[in-house]
Amino acid sequence: MKKIGGLFLVAVMAGVFTLGTYKIFFEKSDSLVYQNEEMPVFQTSSSSIAASGVGIDEVDFTNAAEKTVNAVVHVKSITSGRSPGNLMEFFYGYQERTTPQVGTGSGVIISPDGHIVTNNHVIAQATQLSVTLNNNKTYEATVVGTDPTSDIALIKVETEEPLPYLVFGDSDNVKLGEWVLAVGNPFNLTSTVTAGIVSAKARNLGRNQSFIQTDAAVNPGNSGGALVNTNGELVGINTAITSQTGSYIGYSFAVPSNIARKIVQDLLEYGDVIKGVIGIRTVDPGSEYARSNGIDQVDGVFIGEVEEDSGAETAGLKNGDVIKQIDNIRIRKFADLTGYIATKSPGDMVDVELERDGEMLIVPVEVRERQILQLPVLGFTVKNLSEQDREKYDTPLGVKIIGVPENSRKYGLEGKVIVEVDGQEIRDIKDARKYFSAISRYGQTSITLMDENGERERVIFQ
Repeated sequence: MKKIGGLFLVAVMAGVFTLGTYKIFFEKSDSLVYQNEEMPVFQTSSSSIAASGVGIDEVDFTNAAEKTVNAVVHVKSITSGRSPGNLMEFFYGYQERTTPQVGTGSGVIISPDGHIVTNNHVIAQATQLSVTLNNNKTYEATVVGTDPTSDIALIKVETEEPLPYLVFGDSDNVKLGEWVLAVGNPFNLTSTVTAGIVSAKARNLGRNQSFIQTDAAVNPGNSGGALVNTNGELVGINTAITSQTGSYIGYSFAVPSNIARKIVQDLLEYGDVIKGVIGIRTVDPGSEYARSNGIDQVDGVFIGEVEEDSGAETAGLKNGDVIKQIDNIRIRKFADLTGYIATKSPGDMVDVELERDGEMLIVPVEVRERQILQLPVLGFTVKNLSEQDREKYDTPLGVKIIGVPENSRKYGLEGKVIVEVDGQEIRDIKDARKYFSAISRYGQTSITLMDENGERERVIFQ
């Protein structure tokens, strides 16, 4: 038995010696080259890689990068959060305490007097904002205005000297395959520049929006940063990534500069964003209705419904028309249409080229202010009252319900007018959006409705 034990010990020692020798003299391992408190940085390869032969050696990014880094800032937001209680509070009563929570992102200086574009989610609910420039100077910032729908916000810093800034480029002219740079502060690493190409345009991420998709590396902290072309012109505001890990996996998304510029102009002029529409609804190409009616492969936007009192109705657009082009912008899907119209203001005219019964027509259509809204939380579709509605219901205020979710149809709400929610008077869809956004999903909501006979009723949702 002792002999067997001795042989086993010798075998183990020999294995350890062999493995150690291999580790020391033969195996090439990745090594940790630097680590700080914020982010570990790993060397992933010891081999040098030449740029020649990869197709980018003729592209010069240096001028665009030099212009951009000085106009992209680091944005720090402080919000108040409730701190968790301890065991003593559990037994003797809770005393509310707040602790500051710090968030970071990026922003783009767009004027020498200190106006900065960033993402709404970077500064949302912030009680304090600060901005750090590329020269390490830090300034307090104030919010000029926000548009949560597009995730764009405008903030401002006060300085005695003019600041470096970027000019807006024309995102409609961005081409697939065009080189772009993404500049921002990923993982709090300031003034980081990454390069890629435009992978797609008019991407709809389920938000009824139109994004530029690129393969330039964008990570947490890049939000609100600049997407620029090789001339250093701002063509997008980096906003989102789609990833199972929360980090970059091959593509990222930016709000087109033409949309961001229009939002900035509205915020500066009106203090709010005035959105325009032409007033059509389309048919989801992936729906059973589209497949059964042979419109699932239409190259363009199939008009399924023309909204009442809209520019499309006035211009004579009809159900079944297929929009092919607007103002020389090719329209292949609904995101192409909404992305272009988002750059327009109510009162603007657009030339809509459409196909009707095999014939091509060009029809001028007025962009008008949005009259229809899908309410948050409850999901009702409502519209502003027309003159006919005001006479019919004998009320100058309220919004008319024109659509309800499947689970609410049994209540017979369609066609009625909402005049109050939780005691707050509803004048139009702006009021409706404001007060319905404040509804808790877990609380009780009281809605006052009016029918065609002028009779009021109160409905409780919980």
